[in-house]
Formats: sequence, C-alpha cells, structure tokens
Amino acid sequence: MKWPRNAWYMAGWASEVGAEGLARRIIDKPIYLFRKQDGSVAALLDRCPHRFAPLSRGTRDGDVVVCGYHGLAFSAEGRCVRNPFGPRIPPGSDIPHFATVERDGIVWLWGGDAAHADPATIPDFAFLADTPASKTVRGYTLMHANYAYGTDNLLDLSHIEFVHKGTFAGQGVIFAGQHAIRVEGETLHSNWWMPDIPPPSVAQGAFPPEARVDHWLDMRWNAPASMRLHVGVTPHGAPREAGFEVPQAHILTPADEHTTHYFWSSTRTNDLDNPAVDAMLLQLFGEAFDGEDKPMIEAAYGNVRGKDFWQEKPLSLGIDQGGTRARRMLEAMLAREAAADRTPAPAA
Repeated sequence: MKWPRNAWYMAGWASEVGAEGLARRIIDKPIYLFRKQDGSVAALLDRCPHRFAPLSRGTRDGDVVVCGYHGLAFSAEGRCVRNPFGPRIPPGSDIPHFATVERDGIVWLWGGDAAHADPATIPDFAFLADTPASKTVRGYTLMHANYAYGTDNLLDLSHIEFVHKGTFAGQGVIFAGQHAIRVEGETLHSNWWMPDIPPPSVAQGAFPPEARVDHWLDMRWNAPASMRLHVGVTPHGAPREAGFEVPQAHILTPADEHTTHYFWSSTRTNDLDNPAVDAMLLQLFGEAFDGEDKPMIEAAYGNVRGKDFWQEKPLSLGIDQGGTRARRMLEAMLAREAAADRTPAPAA
C-alpha cells in the first residue's frame, strides 16, 4: 500500500518519548524515536543494516545509538559512526532517518525525504497545551483496521446515534441537524449544526433539562488523517461565545495497511484540579473508542479486508460525504506524488 510521503504523521504523544525512547511501526516501517541530549526528538529506521536487529533493543552513547546485536553505532542522522570490528565503516551501512517536530504535546514525523519536511504544514492543535485555564486528557487505541475506515467513522458523526448509545448518544439530535462539507485548500471541514434541541449528553448539568440549545460538531481534517473536533452548545439563538466548546483531537496514523494508531484527547476549562474528572473522562472515552467504535470499525473492515474500497461499491447516504471526500483528496495527493516521481530532473 502507498502512503503519502509529503505529509506529517503523528508518531506519538511527546510524553511517550522518554529516556528509553519509543519503538513504533509507522506507515509499515519500524521507527525508533529517542530524545537527544538537547531534548529534541530524533527518529531512525529501527533496523540495523547488518542482520536487521531493532536498534531500539540496543544502547545509547550520548546521541549515538549502538546496536545490541553486533555493536554498530549510528548517529541521530542515521550515519554509521563506529564499527567495533575495525576502523573501516562498511559501505551501505547508513540507515534512513526521519524529520521530526515536537509541537502541541505531539511528536510529528515527516513521511518522506527529511530535506523536504515543511513544519509550516503541521496542523494546528494548539489547544492541547495545558494552561492555567485548561486541561487535556489524552489517550491511545490500537485499531485493527485500515486508517481510512477510521477516518470514515470520524467524518460521519451520524454514527453517534447508533454506535454510542452507552456514551454520547444524543437522543436523536443528529436527525434534527444539517450536515455540511467545505474544503479550504488542503483542509476539509465536515460539520453538523443542530439548532433548537434539548440539551445533548455533553451539556447535561450545564443547562436545565427544559432548555432549548443550539449544538454543533465541527470536524477539521488534514491529510493523512489528523482531525480536530469542536463540540459546542449554546442557548438557542445566542452566539456561540455565550455557550461552551470542547475541543478534541482525533489523529490516526497507519501502522500498516491493516492496523492504525488512534490518538485522541479532550480539553476542558472546568474542574481543572479534580482528578476524579480526569478519571471519569478517561473511562468515558475509553468505553466510547475501545468498547464502541473500535469493535464496529474492525468488524466492518473485516468484511472487506484486502479488497478495493470503490470496487465494493459502497452505498452513499449523503451524510457520509466527509469520508468520501477525504479518500478522494488522499488519492489526488498520491497521484501528484507519483507524477512528481515520473517527471525527469531538469538538465544540468
């Protein structure tokens, strides 16, 4: 399977990359992420070129990674800098390294040539940073399905009414709403607007049961699968600023064709110092994503695993256009990269 190269993938939460580093498969490549002495994150192909042992099973000598099998040593840029069996460095001993950026509590990894990495194209998730006025809970789910099927799920939030009956079910509010798709450059928006409804589950306790409110679910997508969701409620007819909004991150990173890293978060501005609220939210989201979304997505993907999505003739219901549009945008991105590969280099 081909993956977009000129794109940023979430490699992990910054807190995951500690002193021992982090080994994780990303776009079907074993990657070893570790912190250099200056605190920045480096990323190497987690495979020694000698007998292919994972470098993550080796040791560190400052910023140098030493293979635990036969002792070859590699710099953070992937150059073989030491051969314990003699002064000669064998040809072909360097290994790929990957550009990384740590931002908003996330370690981002560039999928292609590190020389072409553009940090300006990293999606904005600034709300993730804890401040005196906000706090974020973060989680991770390993999903045994292709990442595009997770994108389908997140860009079509009508499934809330059916899949999330035990957690987020909105008492039919989705059916009272309007769905809209908007594309701005390389960014896709898939939004729900539900006016004049009873308070949904997210607003229980914030509004009296007899209140009428306006509710929105605004989802932003950037390739390959970085999504930001704003869940908001305000008194009916009032501006959004009169209510409240809960920003969430939903970021999918392919491990391989059939497995996906699902990173999620939720940020709040109330009860910041209450660990019971943290525990409640982690339990709620864990139940929603691990207990409700994950089994359904994996079962659906199991029915078409290894088959071409379009050749299976998926039925369109209209409200699923977000996922369809994202798939088409990814296909266009891959086509542009393939065309660039075929273009001959200019003559010297």
